[in-house]
Amino acid sequence: MTESVLTEEAATGPGPSSPPPARGVLWRRLRHDKAAATGMAIIALMVLVALLAPVLTALEGQDPTTQHAELVDSATGGTPLGSLGGVSGSHWFGVEPKTGRDLFARLVYGARISLGVALGATVLQVLIGVGVGIAAGLGGRLLDGALGRLTDLTLAFPSVLFAIALMAIVPDSIPRPLILAVVIALLAWGSTARLARGQTLSLRTRDFVAAARLSGAPPLRVARREILPGLVTPVLTYAALLVPSNMITEAGLSFLGVGVRPPTSSWGQMLSQGTTWFRPDIMYVLVPGGALFLTLLGFTLVADGVRRVLDPRNIEVAA
Repeated sequence: MTESVLTEEAATGPGPSSPPPARGVLWRRLRHDKAAATGMAIIALMVLVALLAPVLTALEGQDPTTQHAELVDSATGGTPLGSLGGVSGSHWFGVEPKTGRDLFARLVYGARISLGVALGATVLQVLIGVGVGIAAGLGGRLLDGALGRLTDLTLAFPSVLFAIALMAIVPDSIPRPLILAVVIALLAWGSTARLARGQTLSLRTRDFVAAARLSGAPPLRVARREILPGLVTPVLTYAALLVPSNMITEAGLSFLGVGVRPPTSSWGQMLSQGTTWFRPDIMYVLVPGGALFLTLLGFTLVADGVRRVLDPRNIEVAA
C-alpha cells in the first residue's frame, strides 16, 4: 500500500471540527466492532508470542540458534528429514533447511524483530511527521515553504534504494533492528507531515485557535493545547495503517539481505531464505509468511475499525 493511499484513507475520518470521543467510548466502540475486535485479538496474540518467546521455546525445549545437523539430509543440500519439514514433538514447526535450527523458535523470536522494528519506526515516523507538520502549519510563509520543500524531497526520494545503501554500510557494532527502525522512519515521515500540516492549516482557522493566539499564548502552547487534540483522530488512524506498511518494508529489506543477519531471525529474513526451499520444504515459506499475513491483517482490521468508529457520521448515528 503506497503512502499516498495511506494518507487518503487516514483523511477520511472526522474533520478538525469533530473532537475525538473519550478514550473509554472509543475502546467500547472498537470492542463492539467485530472486524476491529478480531484485529485486536490477532495483534494481542502476536504481541504475546513475541513477549513470551523465551517461555514458549522453553516449553518446546528448543532455542533459535542451536543447529541440528542430524535432522537434515546433507545429500540433498540440507533438506529437513521427515514430513512437513521435520515436524515432530520436539520441533513443532519443523527445522530450518541446511542448519537444522528449530523453526518455531526462530518464528517466535523473529516476531520480536518484525513487530519491534515496525512499531519503533511508526512511533518515530509519527513524532517527526507531526512535529514538522505542525511547525509548517503554524509557521510563517518562509518556514512553511522550507518545510514543504523538505517534505516533498522526502516523498520523492527513492527511499528503498537509499535504505539498502545505508544498511549496507552500517557497522556491525550498531544493533541492526534499531538502525532499521530509524532508517525506515527517516525516509518515510513525509506523508505523516503532509497529513499533519493539512489538518493544522484547517485547525488554525477555528475560533478557539484564533482566540488562543490573540491572547498572546506562545506557539508551543497553541500547538500542544489547541492543535494536537484535533490531530488525534487522523494521526491515530494513519498510525494504525503505518504499522503494517512498515512491517512490509522491514520484511522487504530483510528479504533483500540488508536487514537483520543470522543468527538473529526476522520473518522477512526467513522468507528470503525460504524462497529457495519452496519445493522441498514448503513449511519454511508458509510459517513466516502466514505469521506476517495474519499480523498485517490484524493491524489493517484495527485501522479500518478506528476509521469507522471515529467517522462523524457513525458517531451521530450512535448518538
